[in-house]
Amino acid sequence: MSEAAIDNIAACAAIVHKGDPARFRAAMAAPLGLREKLLVLYAFNVEVARAPWVTAEAMIAEMRLQWWHDALGEIAAGGAVRRHEVVTPLADILTPDQALDLQKLVEARRWDIYPDGFADEAALWAHLHNTTGALMRAALGLAGALSAPALDEGLKAVALAGWLTAVPALIAQNRQPLPEVSDAALRRLAGEALGKLKTARRLSLPKAAPRALLAGWHSAPLLKLAQNEPPRVRNATLELAPFRAQMRLARLALTNRW
Repeated sequence: MSEAAIDNIAACAAIVHKGDPARFRAAMAAPLGLREKLLVLYAFNVEVARAPWVTAEAMIAEMRLQWWHDALGEIAAGGAVRRHEVVTPLADILTPDQALDLQKLVEARRWDIYPDGFADEAALWAHLHNTTGALMRAALGLAGALSAPALDEGLKAVALAGWLTAVPALIAQNRQPLPEVSDAALRRLAGEALGKLKTARRLSLPKAAPRALLAGWHSAPLLKLAQNEPPRVRNATLELAPFRAQMRLARLALTNRW
């Protein structure tokens, strides 16, 4: 590996460590070759996720997202790709199909620019499928595995767990992250997600796949907490104790589960 490539991976690791510590810890539990790829992928996600929030100007936010959409288009086309500390290593690890799938993630992030809510829960699930779901499908691909319909549903459940932790911050930013935030609605939504996750975790996966999915290690306990104590979603206390979270990650990594 060239010195420039090493520098790019180090830069990606720093981005993830600062911007997404939960995924950073999950990536560090993966084998070295997969770990480096995941850090690049997760750095891309950090950069795209924050693009709509660094400016109050909708047009500028749109332009920032379009920059990433175009970069993925260059990777998918297989020709020259712009030089950038994240895009350059990303081009080395993604297939054209993976790059095209991640364009859906960039497109979905336009939701963050505007105050429009979701028409219904189906629209919310679709958004989760195209954001965290797309990211985790790409992670699976980096591990040499493919998703499947039942697994896709489980990935949406993982996405919902993370989404619920962000609800208070999104509301504070004048967004409408859920079609309904009543206790009954939250219990139903979390219960549905737990069912999806349980089904997905019964699937037989290639040996390397669970390491690519470790970023969802805290999803089940978070969803159970949301189901049992829905006010936590609204009052920003939907979280696991740090020691419990770290022990769960270690246990799943040790047993090659997700």
